[in-house]
Amino acid sequence: MAASNWEQFEAKMKSAGLSKAAIAAFKQNYDQLVAGVTGLVPEADIDPVTDLPSLAGMPSPNGETQALLSATAVLKLNGGLGTSMGLEKAKSLLEVKDGKTFLDLIAEQVKVMRKDYGSAVRFILMNSFSTSDDTRAFLKKAHPDLLQEPYIELMQNKSPKVDAATMAPASFPADPELEWCPPGHGDIYPSLLGSGMLDKLIGDGIKYLFVSNSDNLGATLDLTLLHHFAGSSKAFMMEVCERTAADKKGGHLARRKADGKFMLRESAMCPDADKGHFEDISRHKYFNTNNLWVNLPLLKATLESSNGALPLPLIKNKKTVNPRDSSTPAVFQLETAMGSAIECFDSAGAVVVPRSRFAPVKTTSDLFVLRSDVYTITPAATVEATVPAVPLVKLDDKYFKLVDQMERLAPRAPSLVGASSLTVKGPVRFGAGIVIKGEVTLECSSASPVTIQATTFSSGSHKVAAPAEEPAVPAGAPAAAPAFA
Repeated sequence: MAASNWEQFEAKMKSAGLSKAAIAAFKQNYDQLVAGVTGLVPEADIDPVTDLPSLAGMPSPNGETQALLSATAVLKLNGGLGTSMGLEKAKSLLEVKDGKTFLDLIAEQVKVMRKDYGSAVRFILMNSFSTSDDTRAFLKKAHPDLLQEPYIELMQNKSPKVDAATMAPASFPADPELEWCPPGHGDIYPSLLGSGMLDKLIGDGIKYLFVSNSDNLGATLDLTLLHHFAGSSKAFMMEVCERTAADKKGGHLARRKADGKFMLRESAMCPDADKGHFEDISRHKYFNTNNLWVNLPLLKATLESSNGALPLPLIKNKKTVNPRDSSTPAVFQLETAMGSAIECFDSAGAVVVPRSRFAPVKTTSDLFVLRSDVYTITPAATVEATVPAVPLVKLDDKYFKLVDQMERLAPRAPSLVGASSLTVKGPVRFGAGIVIKGEVTLECSSASPVTIQATTFSSGSHKVAAPAEEPAVPAGAPAAAPAFA
């Protein structure tokens, strides 16, 4: 067990003006770190989850919708910058399609629901210290009415980085801001409590909170799920999807033998000897979508019974204090995940939802598909697939990893409604009129981008090459087709 420097952290957080709830949550994480808690969950300690209710089998809402919506708030996690895609602003400000950003569509969905049901469902954005200014500036320009609402912003806390060598607060005088890090989306609970928003919402008659990521446009406020959750009297409900072979290395839902409670087991929590069971999707069938439903009065009661901090499992990330400089001191960034709260409530449940409710944009490949004709924007500002199965797209990270790279090579996405998969290798630039059908691979070995235009590619592997230098085409002759095999 390492030595504790808790008093130094407490003093630092108090001087930064952090709430008692934020300090209590960090202390819980820090105590786990110092105690050397591994968080490993052997297969012998859990049972697979079976027999969950499914959205597909639920009856349509019958009455009380307006009253339920008046007791409901929608919260979108909006603290991410999308740095993995080269963004330096709130990810939700990225254009999806037709000139609409993620935040435009989320805001319009809320407005449509308010109008259709005559109910003032509350809307909350959970921003971080990295996204608040950009988000507020955007709302002031595009949705000034929302910016005036009392609950529009819940600010995420910040956590001190821990010096990996001394377990003391990390120090970086060259840029003191780098001594702090985001605490993960598990911070939603201490943020709600410490900001006073939890008590205000409950005081305004808000009982139900629907939480999801701002980059997941499939996560709409579903009325069938709202009715189901309200009728269940549960404190917490998680939407899960069935795992496929592509999800086998990701986390799964399980039931703990010791107390019968649901829990999430991530890959880092699985002992090496149990990896086979972990990746068995016929045994562990479900993963967390991060679409969560929370009963606010029951959340408050649970927080009070646990001294103001839910006992969430620790996520320990080892980095350098300046993440862009590997020569700076090693630090631990302590985080928690909001979905892991499923194990903290006496009455928690899960419901199986279709994959369409889980469509996050984590890579430029995801954005590429979203901008194609595979998706359309409905009058209700939702984004819906136009095909039964969304094609799998894999763009070459060397040329497409960053949004600005992708937009230079694919200013317009090809038609993908007839595609089952598309793999792009090399600097292929997509011109107008490209149609992909079936399972297609495009390979370009050129060092510089090669443009393809007005072509249909059917199943198979196609070589994309720069056209050879040719004599001038006589006036009136047809233009040469783009070079590919």
